[in-house]
Amino acid sequence: MNIHVIGIGLIGGSMVLDIKSLHPDATIYGIDNNESHLAEAIALGVVDKAATFDDLAEADFVIVSVPVDVALTLLPKVLDAIGEDTIVFEVGSTKIPICEAVANHPRRRNFIATHPIAGTEFSGPSAAIKDLFQGKTNIICEVEKTTFKLQEKALDLFKSMGMRIRYMDPKSHDKHIAYVSHLSHISSFMLGKTVIDKEKDEQDIFDMAGSGFESTVRLAKSSPAMWTPIFKQNKKQVIKTLEEYIANLSHFKDLLEKDDYEAIFTEMQSVNKIKEILNGMKK
Repeated sequence: MNIHVIGIGLIGGSMVLDIKSLHPDATIYGIDNNESHLAEAIALGVVDKAATFDDLAEADFVIVSVPVDVALTLLPKVLDAIGEDTIVFEVGSTKIPICEAVANHPRRRNFIATHPIAGTEFSGPSAAIKDLFQGKTNIICEVEKTTFKLQEKALDLFKSMGMRIRYMDPKSHDKHIAYVSHLSHISSFMLGKTVIDKEKDEQDIFDMAGSGFESTVRLAKSSPAMWTPIFKQNKKQVIKTLEEYIANLSHFKDLLEKDDYEAIFTEMQSVNKIKEILNGMKK
């Protein structure tokens, strides 16, 4: 089995670590425009060898795990280079622009649009984690446009990594992911900015920051190079979620100004049911 991963970071690197574990005889080839990333990935054993686009014709799987703006121009070139039996999948956090970029490609049937809902705030080859996808959901979009034989090939691989499969159209994916992922990252970035700006005047503020702050702001350590294109591509849905979020923040502020603590209690109590939702996700 020949596996090619283009962009060797958290998601692509974690995928090939799992594949190496499941298929010890597989050879993992890496392609990355950052030569130091590629060298680090080889040194860490995440990939076995460096490769080029000329080698893609021999690939069984090609994993495209690059920033979503890069993927728009990269994917058609990948499909140009692959063999008849190669399956290509891209793992980014937006799906409408990605699916549109390959919609009319002669080898669209060799492509499957995916979004594994897994990750950490870290990036680069050293961020790769074995078993990252165990029990996680993998969103598959427009599966009917992938030839059935290659669908099965990809889905078998995802399931062997422990992923749950969920099918969704690209529009629904981008709408829902704006709430549960994109908004979460913006909230974390802006909370971090608020505290950093305040810290300029109050040096002791970080001495008072506990685990609650640390967990809430964790996503602010994420890569701006990855997240700026995501916000750009999903701008319409992100703005809509921000408007709703800002309205809720303003409402909370109004209640506080009015000393309406009974309403504040009721608001927070109604949101406590998020525990049941999250527990259901874990199960």
